[in-house]
Amino acid sequence: MFRNEPRCGTCREKESVIDEARRFLGMYGLRPLGGTLQSDDDEEREHRVNARDARRELNEMKLAELPDPAAVRKALRPRAASVVSEPRSTSHSGTSSATASTRPSASRTSATPPVAPVRTDAVDVAALESRVTGLLDQLSAIDAQMNLIGEPAGLAARARISDLEKQRATVLRTLAALEKARIAAGQ
Repeated sequence: MFRNEPRCGTCREKESVIDEARRFLGMYGLRPLGGTLQSDDDEEREHRVNARDARRELNEMKLAELPDPAAVRKALRPRAASVVSEPRSTSHSGTSSATASTRPSASRTSATPPVAPVRTDAVDVAALESRVTGLLDQLSAIDAQMNLIGEPAGLAARARISDLEKQRATVLRTLAALEKARIAAGQ
């Protein structure tokens, strides 16, 4: 979730507390996090208080000096940062600036040709099938939860049904997209 992120462990921990509170409140269709701690039960209040404290601590932790954008870019995407820094090193190592500015890409491609890590024109049918199987399992789990709830009686049940219907629609759209990819791979 937080891979190659330029944040400390404390910040990540506080953000996960806030995300957990958001998920809890969203799962039960409760008011979103905000300025008030008004709640119906102790568990909801606990989540709201923890999220408020975590947000306050995050806001208090500010860097006196922002990190170098190049360092952040390198931490987020090491390969992209190396590609960005590569033309600069080749243009500075040239004998004349006119030659380096007119043909930097030609000198770079003759020395090291760019390598594509993954073929983009091929579709892995086995990967599609495994993804479809997982999505169908997810769809059956969603349908089972909807049947378990049955006719929604309260506000929280209606919110949960609405959430499950949105999840179901998302899964169906993804299945349709995968079917299109499978058909395109067959042609």
